[in-house]
Amino acid sequence: MRIEKECAVLLANNGILPLKKGVKAAYIGEFAEKPRYQGGGSSHINSFKVTSALGTAQEKGRPVVYEKGFPADRDEMNGEDKMRAVAAAAKADVAVIFAGLPDIIESEGYDRDDMKLPACQNELIEAVLAVQPNTVIVLHNGSPVETPWADDVSAVLEMYLGGQGVGEATDALLYGEANPCGHLAETFPLRLQDNPSYLNFPGNGKTVDYAEGVYVGYRYYDRKEMPVRWAFGHGLSYTDFAMDHLRIDRGTLKEGETLTVCVDVTNTGALTGKEVVQLYIADKNGTAGRPVKELKGFAKVSLEPGETKTVSFTVCERDLSYFEERIKDWYAPGGSYEILVGDASDHILCAQAFEFVTDRLLPIAVGPDTTIGELMADRRTRPVVAALWDKMQAFTEDSQGEEGGETGGLGAGAAKMGEAMAKYMPLKSLMSFGSADDEMVNALMEELRRVQG
Repeated sequence: MRIEKECAVLLANNGILPLKKGVKAAYIGEFAEKPRYQGGGSSHINSFKVTSALGTAQEKGRPVVYEKGFPADRDEMNGEDKMRAVAAAAKADVAVIFAGLPDIIESEGYDRDDMKLPACQNELIEAVLAVQPNTVIVLHNGSPVETPWADDVSAVLEMYLGGQGVGEATDALLYGEANPCGHLAETFPLRLQDNPSYLNFPGNGKTVDYAEGVYVGYRYYDRKEMPVRWAFGHGLSYTDFAMDHLRIDRGTLKEGETLTVCVDVTNTGALTGKEVVQLYIADKNGTAGRPVKELKGFAKVSLEPGETKTVSFTVCERDLSYFEERIKDWYAPGGSYEILVGDASDHILCAQAFEFVTDRLLPIAVGPDTTIGELMADRRTRPVVAALWDKMQAFTEDSQGEEGGETGGLGAGAAKMGEAMAKYMPLKSLMSFGSADDEMVNALMEELRRVQG
């Protein structure tokens, strides 16, 4: 129960939670009585005792009425059960609907066909919302689900598969005996089609192409600038927090050194609570194939009302690195990086830039398709092609000027176009422009290989 109180995530709350003492609540959905507390298949264990939210509420004498509404083990709606549930919701001060995924939908050994809750559950949620605006959803599921009603309900409490003490933990969180402090370890997309693997999964029945590469979860949604229901790292509390005064102990990080990051976290609300401080790092060098930012550290800190604590992180070269297949090792490009600190991947509260200095450079496999821009970007090969770069830019600018008169065919964009043409031109194209013959290009490539050492 203690662990589940720490892990449950308050996804949404308009202020209705925690429920006030004496509030008349209608508990709806069989998960209230029979919670799904563990996964399917070989993850099943024989629990000593399983507590339910309904049983705990009754033991504590809370003014709760219960209607099954829908079963916990299948997608099936009984008309009479639905009517009784809606009637109970209308008479109560608040409706708490216990929804989730049964084993027949989510288990090992087979894949889900969609990300929807059972249709009977969504149907009942909509029916209850029509008569009771104060509706709280408690979720029992092992992975994200679509929540088309999220903007209409008053609160959403994600319990996941919370173990045998899930009922006691749910009760404590609903009534404020515990303050939610869990944060999502995954993204909840708005719909299945938004998932980065949507076009590739489930494959042809025998093989699956994992074409998304590193762009899974928040890395994908960040790069696409795509809205989601709840982002990676998201989690609310019954109190409020502020993060500020981010500082680092050095503006330049060298190989073998570490950088210390500190940020102040303050409980600005009226209740004791815990916040999860998340540290992300962004490569600002334009390195191809890298995510916008990546999580590199997090810490949960407990704070009394009005209390401020300093949270510290240590950053090293490995935190800036990605696995580079060309050298079969981890590699961090030299240049500009940014420390980003917040309470969710889509809620960054402060940032600080720094430089990483390294003598390591990746090898350039020089060949006919190597571009002039690639060679100009490397300090080893830049001197060899610098004169050629200037000559090509001058050539393209002169050509555009002849075609379009004094201002050139593209006007103010002529110079920019000339630079782009030179940048993306492969070495083999030098022969097409009459700048070199085959022998000269081969000699140039040999020199470019030599200067790399």
